[in-house]
Amino acid sequence: MFSLIESEEITFFADLILPIPVPKLFTYRVPRGMADILKIGARVIVPFGKKNSRVLTAVVAKLHNSPPTAYQARYISEVLDEYPLVTGYQLELFRWMAEYYMCCIGDVMNVALPSGLKISSQSKVQLNPDFDYPELLTEFESILLAELKKHPALSYEELGRLAGEGTNVPALIKSLVGKKAVIVFEEVREKYIPKMIRKVRLHPNYEEKEQLLVLLQRLEKLPKQQEVVMRYLSHVPMQRNPALNQKGLDKTILNQDDELSQSSLTTLIKNQVFEAFEVIQPRFSDNAAPQAEIKLTDAQQTASSKIMAQFEHQNVVLLHGITGSGKTEVYIELIQQALGSGSQVLYLLPEIALTTQIVVRLQRVFGDKMGIYHSKFSDNERVEVWKGVVSGQYQFVVGVRSAVFLPFDNLGLIIVDEEHETSYKQHDPAPRYHARDVAIMLAHWQQAKVLLGSATPALETYFQAKQGRYGLVELFQRFGDATLPNILLVNLQKEKRQKTMKNEFSSALHDALEANIARKEQSILFQNRRGYSPYMQCEDCDWTAECPNCAVSLTYHQRDAELRCHYCGHKEQVPRTCPTCGSTKVRTIGFGTEKLEDQLQIFFPESKVLRMDLDTTRAKNAYQQIIQEFETGQVDILVGTQMITKGLDFDNVSLVGIFDADRLIHFPDFRATERAFQMITQVSGRAGRRAGRQGTVLIQTQNPEQPILQKVIQNDYKGLYEEEIQERQDFNYPPFCRLIKLTVRHTDKIISHRAAERLAAELTDALGSSRILGPEEPLVERIRNQFLFDILIKIERDKVNIKAVKAFIQDRINDILTDKGLRQVSIVADVDCL
Repeated sequence: MFSLIESEEITFFADLILPIPVPKLFTYRVPRGMADILKIGARVIVPFGKKNSRVLTAVVAKLHNSPPTAYQARYISEVLDEYPLVTGYQLELFRWMAEYYMCCIGDVMNVALPSGLKISSQSKVQLNPDFDYPELLTEFESILLAELKKHPALSYEELGRLAGEGTNVPALIKSLVGKKAVIVFEEVREKYIPKMIRKVRLHPNYEEKEQLLVLLQRLEKLPKQQEVVMRYLSHVPMQRNPALNQKGLDKTILNQDDELSQSSLTTLIKNQVFEAFEVIQPRFSDNAAPQAEIKLTDAQQTASSKIMAQFEHQNVVLLHGITGSGKTEVYIELIQQALGSGSQVLYLLPEIALTTQIVVRLQRVFGDKMGIYHSKFSDNERVEVWKGVVSGQYQFVVGVRSAVFLPFDNLGLIIVDEEHETSYKQHDPAPRYHARDVAIMLAHWQQAKVLLGSATPALETYFQAKQGRYGLVELFQRFGDATLPNILLVNLQKEKRQKTMKNEFSSALHDALEANIARKEQSILFQNRRGYSPYMQCEDCDWTAECPNCAVSLTYHQRDAELRCHYCGHKEQVPRTCPTCGSTKVRTIGFGTEKLEDQLQIFFPESKVLRMDLDTTRAKNAYQQIIQEFETGQVDILVGTQMITKGLDFDNVSLVGIFDADRLIHFPDFRATERAFQMITQVSGRAGRRAGRQGTVLIQTQNPEQPILQKVIQNDYKGLYEEEIQERQDFNYPPFCRLIKLTVRHTDKIISHRAAERLAAELTDALGSSRILGPEEPLVERIRNQFLFDILIKIERDKVNIKAVKAFIQDRINDILTDKGLRQVSIVADVDCL
């Protein structure tokens, strides 16, 4: 890339992306020995901070020979990659996201790279070789230093174990450092650790038949050792194929939890009969072969052909297919075509729960050549998928929103399934990106095609399709001649008057569940609130349990007998009496998924009930276990939050019950009607997916006459769209404008409000009052002891330089943050806020 001028040595510099929230790149000096090996996109280790107090993993964004003018460049410490793990497309994506989402490029890199690709540092202690004043040490310190001499270095934890329980290790180290007896340093290491398998093989001296027979004869007097050798030969038939010996055998197979065989194997290794060695074992097996062929119905084949035809002149196509229409089979057909052309494919899903079921279906077609990427995987597993994409091992990856950051360089197709889902939007930390929109930009740079799929598309997406900016293909026939479910509204006011309610269950829903269980069919119940009860209240004085850090009530979780804040994680024990008046009449109000599960177990004690929400799916394989139990018919009723609405497919579900529909509809947000329709329609679509049996959906509501519920019953998405799009146009909301929300935060409400007022005033003076709303307190005005004020900015999509507007907004934010009286204020920008 660079040439050297005769007799003149060029000093190289690298502009690096550091994983910290600063707006600019940092320039570091490249040591002479690294000049020939350092490449753009490679990871490096660099010192950072005062006196180089921190060690960071950075990514090389640019190589040049211009030193920085504002500061003295420090040296790069170490190069981690022989071949870059970050592609040019990714660097371009990082830059675009930082600009578009009004954050720092370091924020983007920090989220994009899995933790396993970032180094960690650990303080270690070693003996100072120049120490020569033993008289300064206490008796205990002398003993400890004698032990320390036996080791090259020890971690704080290891030193603590040597010192013994109860020792103040930091104070001890401080004393030894003060006496210059030890040196404390940072040991830097990569977090990623390959999975290793310990194996053994016969020493090459015994690979020939004659030598092997001699060995077995020699071991006749040592029957246990002879048995271990024979056991090895039974698993490794090296006489038929000598090459098998080089691959060896897993050590645990020979040990067989038998102390005698373990001892014998150790002796055989010591005597060089066996060789011990280690091999890297991929965390994802590479043995499964494709087993199933996908055969499309006529309707699916027509949809697939139309999509390919649209791709001839459109880069983005929307597949609007009703629930149960078999969109997944269409995706598989398109994936096969893309892979057949030599391109890479990314398949995005909104929820880990959905990946669990979809992956099984895809593996039947593609085997284990498919990578899987989501946050429930360990750091090491995610690094292996990342490196697998770089090496070409994985041409096809299925993942959640973070999968858009994988190092693809030859994408042909991106599929965004359930594209309307809010899970694709990251809220914290920065970048607050939407994976669907990032995927479209990524595809644009790599000249790939994007397929957006949904039964209830986002209004903005459907608008783009109707305007001709996206292609549109519709699939309105359920797979296998299954029919859409029969949706019924249950009037809760009427049931309450007639006193037929059974706790939170209407008599209609209770009876339907009972009948479903008798038919040995399955049911799904949807309540979009976890926990046992939203809050606890005193009947005498109206005291309510509230979070001390946030302006919200604490949610009661009965199983753990505690009150929790779902915003900051604060926990409290359940009070026996009211803290205010001492009354014993402290009751739970409202209900969540945990309470429904509890009541179901009382109503139907012989039935198996499972719950799927954030509380029950924290463990790595919890999703998989719940879905497998339900799919195999071990569970009669599944209760869950919105996790269960997202594309799950179960043949035996014939009943869906929906609680609290009114709360979804009347949420104070301009998208509330759209989201209520999407959520209710999606969960309703889980019922009756098998041909020859129509499912039933019961929606419990206080007002059955609500227009939105009538549209749900009629599956009238187009009617909803026409009404909503007109209202959006009348009041200038997306898709007719861009929204940017600025949230001002401070621990002092007065300071927070003053900063928000000043920012809003400056923006209004420049942009006009019609474009600025607020500042206003959000629904939850205090979170983690910080008071919040929101400013909403509306920017027209046409005739406005949005890039210049964002730059102006950022300048005004910087003015606030550099004001001496407002320096502790934080201001968060959320572009395209939901």
